[in-house]
Amino acid sequence: MTLMKGAVFFSRIKGSHSPKTALAKSPPFRFLGVRYNPPVRERVEYAVAWLLLKKLGAMPRPIARFVGAVTAAFLLWLRPGLRRAAVENLRIAFPDWTKKQRRAAIRGMVRQLGWMAAEFAHFPRYTKQNIDRIVLLDGFENFASAQARGKGVLFLTGHMSAWEVAPFAQALFGHPLHFLVRAIENTRVDELVTRYRCLSGNLPIEKNQSARAVLKVLAEGGTVGILADHNTLPAEGVFVDFFGVPACTTAGLARFALHTDAAVVPGFLHWDAALRKYRLCFEPAVKLTRTGDDARDILENTQQFTRVIENYVRRYPDQWLWLHRRWKSRPLGESQAYPSPPPK
Repeated sequence: MTLMKGAVFFSRIKGSHSPKTALAKSPPFRFLGVRYNPPVRERVEYAVAWLLLKKLGAMPRPIARFVGAVTAAFLLWLRPGLRRAAVENLRIAFPDWTKKQRRAAIRGMVRQLGWMAAEFAHFPRYTKQNIDRIVLLDGFENFASAQARGKGVLFLTGHMSAWEVAPFAQALFGHPLHFLVRAIENTRVDELVTRYRCLSGNLPIEKNQSARAVLKVLAEGGTVGILADHNTLPAEGVFVDFFGVPACTTAGLARFALHTDAAVVPGFLHWDAALRKYRLCFEPAVKLTRTGDDARDILENTQQFTRVIENYVRRYPDQWLWLHRRWKSRPLGESQAYPSPPPK
């Protein structure tokens, strides 16, 4: 997900349903007092996303990053429900924080989103010759040693900083990958975003039809990137602690790792203010727990992966995506984690 979705993200947050179902249920909407049907809405959203991409892409990078940050702040201002969700998430994760600390984290997050929009728009300009001006690799030997095992690599990552830059840069550094992605509801915007994402040689795998494709890539010794830090429906995940609170988390990563013996390598992008570059950090592969009890192994390994993500969020709390209701799904019989209704 990037700001290139424009109004698709900030104006409409959808649940975990299929794109086809979402399109079928899409109601008409109003813009400047005019009522539009879904096909018209798709064209309007596509026009906004295309225009934003082209305008930001034509600007010098520093100006594009500034404009992106201002645009992100404006879009969030238009969606007070999303800001409220961020505040509630921060209260759950950091209950001792002051309002000032929460506001600072939200400002930092919004700035990162705006910068990511600018970087995304500049993807056509980034090459093998200049990517090191934007991104610095840190701990790449951890990824290289995992890849040398020949059993494939599962790239454990999350929505940190300009997360879209991480796989794009990795491909330009000579190591393209496949990435799991849920299709954007607007098919026109989805095609536009996918085209940009794949400019460096990466390939998408549709999240709802991923099992066979992922297994094939890993069997060939390839790499699959998985964002594992969002809420999941209880039928698709397991509850593990995230900041000390049960959070429903995808079990797919653990299942793939246990089934294939692929290495799970944490890799996270963050902005290094001192260097004025993004730093793509690879950690040693996570040592998998194997007890012989499948359910227990999936639970314990998913907890391990989530703990890695939490550690990064704690280190860079102003660079994680707090807009998503991470604790929305609850264990059976447990009360809701959020006091207010979902963002509108």
